[in-house]
Amino acid sequence: MNIEEIERGTDEVIPQADLHARLEKAAAEGKRLRIKAGFDPTAKDLHLGHTLLLNKLRAFQEAGHEAIFLIGDFTGMIGDPTGKNETRKPLTRDQVEENAKTYREQVFKILDPEKTTIEFNSRWLDALGTEGMLRLAAQHTVARMMERDDFSKRFRDNQPIAIHEFLYPLLQGYDSVALKADVELGGTDQKFNLLVGRQLQQSYGQKPQCIMTVPILEGLDGVQKMSKSLGNYVALNDAPKDMFGKIMSVSDQLMWRYYDLLSFLPLTEIAALRQSIVDGANPRDVKMALGVELVSRFHGAGAGEAAKAEFIAQFSQGQLPENIPEVLIAVPEAGMALAALLKESGLVASNGEGNRMIDQKAVKVDQQRVEDRGLMLKAGATYLLQVGPRRYARATLTAA
Repeated sequence: MNIEEIERGTDEVIPQADLHARLEKAAAEGKRLRIKAGFDPTAKDLHLGHTLLLNKLRAFQEAGHEAIFLIGDFTGMIGDPTGKNETRKPLTRDQVEENAKTYREQVFKILDPEKTTIEFNSRWLDALGTEGMLRLAAQHTVARMMERDDFSKRFRDNQPIAIHEFLYPLLQGYDSVALKADVELGGTDQKFNLLVGRQLQQSYGQKPQCIMTVPILEGLDGVQKMSKSLGNYVALNDAPKDMFGKIMSVSDQLMWRYYDLLSFLPLTEIAALRQSIVDGANPRDVKMALGVELVSRFHGAGAGEAAKAEFIAQFSQGQLPENIPEVLIAVPEAGMALAALLKESGLVASNGEGNRMIDQKAVKVDQQRVEDRGLMLKAGATYLLQVGPRRYARATLTAA
């Protein structure tokens, strides 16, 4: 058992000594720990940000432990307000169930299906009932709940906090009670909820779980966390070409963050790649290696190299300038008209000039000539824009 590999890339392990002791005891006795990670199906796609937890579940699997992939079909209808400054709009059960179906299909891109238990927390939370919910609520105080940063900030700012939002950490914590979890995984923004799970297990006479937090992965913009609602994500179901193109759109600085959190390369090899750039290697080549690794992981052996070859054929080989400017643009939900996008990318001075260039058949998107002024380009993709023979930009669109 390699404890260092299990803890690689984590932010905190609480309590670390207890986790080490449990792992060593389980190995000595030939037993398996129950490792839980919960995902609320608030959108249809899992993305690279989710894989930080999935990769950690996989590491525990490979060490011989039971991975519990918990789909929060009940809690998903509430929505964890973590990191939000306003009350979330609840999802319907139909919406949650539809999204949950896609999670089951995508999760085995990473986890071993023969070593994974899939659970739905509606199994025990539906049965909890009013009396059970009240008994659960009695296990925590308002003062403790207000220790959560987002709640206390909203209270100070006179922003509303709905009562049902106080229930979310309790319900997540009760999941650990129902599953008798030994370890719970979560993002750093989940730390409060994970600690509530420890407290509830103790209240219900169980040994408190260890908790392990992983960093929040920034999206393609390098600023906000990866999120489908923000359009700055790389979905596991993205086509190989699209996944590779999105990885190539990240900044050179963000590339290292992705290497540290997403790559399976040994840390010594990542350090060698860093040194190679200091010694004069092209960062784009190093970024391509990351793209190949990730595409191959989610689409099978050979898919990464094929996506790389397609990328080079489309964007290199003397057909295009070597250093095309890369821009990140926030667009409305309905998308952005092509002329406006050309202006935001710095390729034309005004929307009017953009429309004139479209009329003159001088505009290409992904090397395809566009003559439709009404074309709307939406968030969640990267486009190669060209105006005339020499003006280029590679624009990654995120949601405004």
